Amino acid sequence: MAELLSSSKRKTSSGRNWTPYIIGVVAVIIVVVIIVVVTRNKGESAGETNPYVTKLRLSSPKMSAAENYVGGTVTYLDVSITNLGDMALTGASMKLVFKNSMDQVVQTENVPLHVLTQNQMGGYADLADLSKTPIIPGQTRTVRMTLEHISNDWNKNYPEMSLVDLKLR
Repeated sequence: MAELLSSSKRKTSSGRNWTPYIIGVVAVIIVVVIIVVVTRNKGESAGETNPYVTKLRLSSPKMSAAENYVGGTVTYLDVSITNLGDMALTGASMKLVFKNSMDQVVQTENVPLHVLTQNQMGGYADLADLSKTPIIPGQTRTVRMTLEHISNDWNKNYPEMSLVDLKLR
């Protein structure tokens, strides 16, 4: 009887079923390939700069802060954009790079732009979507970016600003 038990143990330990291991390795390889393909395509498009950005002039930055309803601080950054090109700017974001006193990057944000427009009833200016109030060739408009949080390590200087994700018509 002891001989029979020891011979059956040898058969099961030497006759492993490798199918689950092979399926697992193939699944991991497929997931890695998908991640590499998706990441590579996003990286290439994000790194491209629209050449029209050279025809858009940024000027007169102004920062202000206000308390929101829950007691936090909201920071506003207003910038004038002059369109020196031949197309209307119908959408964009601003890449903002905040640095500390040692000139190290402490925060990077991509913030959508909204045009400041006169309120028909007076008082505070309204925010309008660029798609509804585009910046046409030869026009200068003030845009506003709203920041809910800025790093405490920020040096309080204006961030580096660059236009990204341009939409033109």
